[in-house]
Amino acid sequence: MVVGDFPIETDTIVIGAGPGGYVAAIRAAQLGQKVTIVEKADLGGVCLNVGCIPSKALITASHRYETAKHSDNIGITADNVSVDFSKVQEWKGQVVNKLTSGVGGLLKGNKVDIVKGEAYFVDENTLRVMDESSAQTYTFKHAIIATGSRPIEIPSFKYSKRIINSTGALNLPEIPKKLVIIGGGVIGVELGTAYANFGTEITILEGSSELFAGAFEKQMTSVVVKNLKNKGAEIVTSAMAKGAEEKEDSVVVTYEANGEEKTIEADYVLVTVGRRPNTDEIGLEQVGIKMTDRGVIEVDQQCRTNVPNIYAIGDIVPGPQLAHKASYEAKIAAEAIAGEPSEIDYLGIPAVVFSEPELATVGYTEKQAKEEGLEVVAAKFPFAANGRALALNNTDGFLKLVTRKEDGVIIGGQIAGASASDMIAEIGLAIEAGMTAEDIALTIHAHPTLGEITMEAAEVALGTPIHIM
Repeated sequence: MVVGDFPIETDTIVIGAGPGGYVAAIRAAQLGQKVTIVEKADLGGVCLNVGCIPSKALITASHRYETAKHSDNIGITADNVSVDFSKVQEWKGQVVNKLTSGVGGLLKGNKVDIVKGEAYFVDENTLRVMDESSAQTYTFKHAIIATGSRPIEIPSFKYSKRIINSTGALNLPEIPKKLVIIGGGVIGVELGTAYANFGTEITILEGSSELFAGAFEKQMTSVVVKNLKNKGAEIVTSAMAKGAEEKEDSVVVTYEANGEEKTIEADYVLVTVGRRPNTDEIGLEQVGIKMTDRGVIEVDQQCRTNVPNIYAIGDIVPGPQLAHKASYEAKIAAEAIAGEPSEIDYLGIPAVVFSEPELATVGYTEKQAKEEGLEVVAAKFPFAANGRALALNNTDGFLKLVTRKEDGVIIGGQIAGASASDMIAEIGLAIEAGMTAEDIALTIHAHPTLGEITMEAAEVALGTPIHIM
């Protein structure tokens, strides 16, 4: 301990101020704990600064541009539509700044002490926080680790000016003419769709046999694939990216597909092959916290590690790497520290892709239910039979409800279509509340709305559909 480094005592210390960390800190403070939160970068973490929020802002801007250019079929023609990409980036930054400053205000309003620096565990009750010029020791009763994740770097595709990750793709100075994307998962498809809308020639190289590596049902992904191809995108599945040669103004990617080696030249290559948990270099070995060989921390149903007073949440624990999962786990951990009986239950956690059309799923898929030996009814209703979807000129896709055959209880739902990200919430609520298809069918939905599709699918499940045969 350096001279003058007197330990600061706190009840709960939270490491990381992303959607897991800041929520954990606020909930812990609400429950009467003295809370300190440590963040080495910007408040809001990856999600608010270089992930969920800026990517959706970019997607929104791309939608506006595409809609302005391609509305001739409904009688709207716009000449000389152009993009000032510097203004797009400026607006995106304004959205991010509003949210990150809001997080700071919420933390301060809940009397959470905010500390800037890198955290390192000394033992199970002591933490050192270091910045460029100093170090401070903190002692705590409980800790919540919420350090998030970072993009995986492929050895043969080291990040550079022309080889970029998702953060780089969100901050490009110009719209690229050609973009190669390695990895056809959520991030690759979302950013690929945005740039395709801006007019970029997109090539997606995916190692598995389909986009999203089977995370969504094929009938859902096929709608997205069709839309991407209509935008001129090339999708190469079962492809192995082998290397890249960077030039002054371009990069040449070598890949193998169908037993044949090929090359493609583009302005940039975007690598989106997954994310790695940030569990290294924070001293977890000092306290003996158990992790898998991939750096994922093992936790119990209350997000508690094998060290009883230390908890872990978000991308660094098992399960999907979703911001809303991290926020959910944050509340569980904070409540567990306060002695409440809260436990995690992931069945009602949705997964969403902001593709075109959007994809969303919650609970069981039809396949998953059958694999577990459940007898189910899978009821589908097409967007094309919905008045609001027709009026929006956006009729691609469908909604599927998965109900137990024996009692009609809703155990899952999948949506491929406009506003799927918003519509999935009703199905998630139905699952959490143990509702049946009849409960949904008897709920009066406003007309004309996309929400009616959920009601219509429930009627299909009951065998009494009105608007389809």
